[in-house]
Amino acid sequence: MPVKQPKPKPRPVGRPKLAKGQAKGSILPVRFSPEDRAKVERAAKAENLSVSEWIRRTVHAAF
Repeated sequence: MPVKQPKPKPRPVGRPKLAKGQAKGSILPVRFSPEDRAKVERAAKAENLSVSEWIRRTVHAAF
């Protein structure tokens, strides 16, 4: 007579929680004119950065 194996529990759906102290920062919505947005995008591309990273670095440099 075959022995029944218990079914494994299904894995939870979604991304695992971040470790304590590694939570993502908050989102700060900002509006740019089309001209300013294009300037920001060009500046980020020139430094091989994402727009978000370029903005973060620029803001940090201002402090």
